[in-house]
Amino acid sequence: MALLGNIVLTSCQGPPESVTLATKLETRVAELDCEVGLYVQHLKKDHSVLINADEVFPAASLIKVPILASLLNKVERGELGYQDKLIYTKDRLYPGEDLLGSFANNEKLTLKKLVFLMITTSDNTASLWCQELAGTGTTINTWLKEKGFLRTRLNSRTPGRAAARGRYGWGQTTPREMAQLLIHIRDRKLVSAAADEEMARIMGRSYWDGEAISSVPPSISTMSKQGAVNASRSEVVLVHAPHGDYVFCIITKNQKDQSWKHDNEGFSLLRDISRILWEHFEPQKPYLPASGNEQFR
Repeated sequence: MALLGNIVLTSCQGPPESVTLATKLETRVAELDCEVGLYVQHLKKDHSVLINADEVFPAASLIKVPILASLLNKVERGELGYQDKLIYTKDRLYPGEDLLGSFANNEKLTLKKLVFLMITTSDNTASLWCQELAGTGTTINTWLKEKGFLRTRLNSRTPGRAAARGRYGWGQTTPREMAQLLIHIRDRKLVSAAADEEMARIMGRSYWDGEAISSVPPSISTMSKQGAVNASRSEVVLVHAPHGDYVFCIITKNQKDQSWKHDNEGFSLLRDISRILWEHFEPQKPYLPASGNEQFR
């Protein structure tokens, strides 16, 4: 059974349906044999459900959101140009199936395209390069602290973070803080109105749409980022729903099921939580993925 923290309804005067939602979410989370963190907030109704929302979890590729924000902060300040041409060299290659790794040595690309690869395709080679361009993990961590994010940190290639890296990997975060990052982007309060608008557009284009996003109708726009390592699966999504935007972040850790199949318990949780939330917040707009959709995932 999953280890659960207290579920807190921050809108205590909310409708009885909020309690029903919390019960459904807690029941589904409890089915996993690992630790699970969840943060849910309906931004119009201000109803929230929290399960281990302030627990620190491996960020995996979710850490690319603060890398993106810190990078665009440098663009905003004139320290980098978004259309600057960069030169890719093979010594930057990070092992894996990254698109950037297929580029020829000394091939040029713009910073904007590098950002696209980092967020849309979650390219790790591009992401490590973006981390470097943003000023390294130390600079990004300082920026996060200044913005009030006290538990989200870069660990990889960051002096003084070796112990944290051994425990959490590339980066660490909490479900609440990762969700708050997207809320700040949505409200244009993270970097600047222009930079936040660009981040919203970038995060609205994800190649990895087979989990939480797949439980939302394709006609509905979202901002999202996905993360996955062997023992942790995660996703943060802000849904621009007809009856008000809502945001949620789900992160697991210490998963025993470390498979990479569609029915991995972490991947299944991401889809199910997203489905439960859509059905709760948009009961008049039922959605079921088309039969046979699995062949495209």
